[in-house]
Amino acid sequence: MSAGWEPDVLGRPFEQLTLPLGRDNEGDVVATLVRLEPPKLAGLTGPLRDVDVLYLHGWSDYFFQVELARFWASLGARFHALDLRKYGRSLGPGQTPGFVTTFDTYDDDIAAALEAMGHALDRKPSHRRLVMMAHSTGGLTATLWASRHQDRLAALVLNSPWLELQLGTLGRQALSPLVQMRARVDPMGAHPVVDLGFYTRAQTEVGALPVRGYRREWRPERGFPTHPAWLAAVVEAHRRVSAGVDVGCPTLVLLSTKSTNPFAWNAEMTGSDSVLVVDDIARAAVRIGRDVTIARIDGGIHDLFLSRPAPREHAYRTLERWLTQGAVGRSRG
Repeated sequence: MSAGWEPDVLGRPFEQLTLPLGRDNEGDVVATLVRLEPPKLAGLTGPLRDVDVLYLHGWSDYFFQVELARFWASLGARFHALDLRKYGRSLGPGQTPGFVTTFDTYDDDIAAALEAMGHALDRKPSHRRLVMMAHSTGGLTATLWASRHQDRLAALVLNSPWLELQLGTLGRQALSPLVQMRARVDPMGAHPVVDLGFYTRAQTEVGALPVRGYRREWRPERGFPTHPAWLAAVVEAHRRVSAGVDVGCPTLVLLSTKSTNPFAWNAEMTGSDSVLVVDDIARAAVRIGRDVTIARIDGGIHDLFLSRPAPREHAYRTLERWLTQGAVGRSRG
C-alpha cells in the first residue's frame, strides 16, 4: 500500500503519491501520481471548476511543468500528472527505463491514478468531469486508452502526440516485419543511438531548462536507450492508430507548424519540432475520433509548452479558448 501523499521534488504546493503495481522480472513496479495541492478556495470559481486533469508525459521524460499545472488551476481545474512505470519518480534501481512490450500495460498505471483521483473505473463515472492531457509518446498511450474507455473523458488534449513513426505510414509498414522478428529473437537488444541531444539543447537555448526540481537523470540529454521489444510495441500502437480508432470525446491536437531534420544542429530547432514529422502527425490525427481540432503553433518546439515565450503563450491561449468556448465549456456545478 502507498504511504499516502508526500512532498514532491517540485516543492510546495506539489505532492506525490506512490501507486504500487506489483512486480515483474526487474522487481517492484510503481507509478507516481503528482498533484498541485489546491488552495483552500480552489474549485469554487473558474469555468473548469468541476474538472479533474490527468497529464501523461512523453518518452525519456517525467512531469516537471509547473507552469502547465498552474494554467489548469487558474481555470479552476484540479491538476494531476502521472509518472508512468519506470519513468522519473517511478524509475527504480536496475529497471530498464520506459520499457514495455505493449502500450496496453499502461492501463494499470492509469487505472491506479484514476482511482486515487476519485475516478475509479469499476464505478460509475464521477460527477466531476475528467480531461486527459498528454505529450508525445504519452499522447499515443492516451489515444489508445481513450479509445478503450469512451465513456470516461470529457475531452482529450494532445501536445505533439507521437501518432505515426517518423518514417511515415509506408516506411512503418515496410519496417514492421523486421521490427517484429527482432523483437522475438532479441527483445532486449541494443539499438543505435539516434537522439543526438539537439532537442534538449533547443529547450535550453529558448530558456525552458533548467527549472526548479529538474532531474537530468530522469530526462537524459540523449534520451533513454531503446530495445527491439519496445519498438515493436510502438509500431503496433501506430498500426492501430493508422487503422482508425475513436477516442469518444472532443480532442485538441496541438502541433508546431514545421519539423526540422534531427541529425544536424541548426538554429531552426529552437522554433520547430525536431522530434516528429508534424505533417504526418496531422494526417494521423484525423483518424483518432470524430471531433478532432488540429491547431498549429508557429515557432513551437516538440513540447509546445516549453517553447519561446511567444509560441508558448499562443499554445496556452489556443488551449484555453478551445476548453472554455466549446469543448468543455463552463462548469456544470
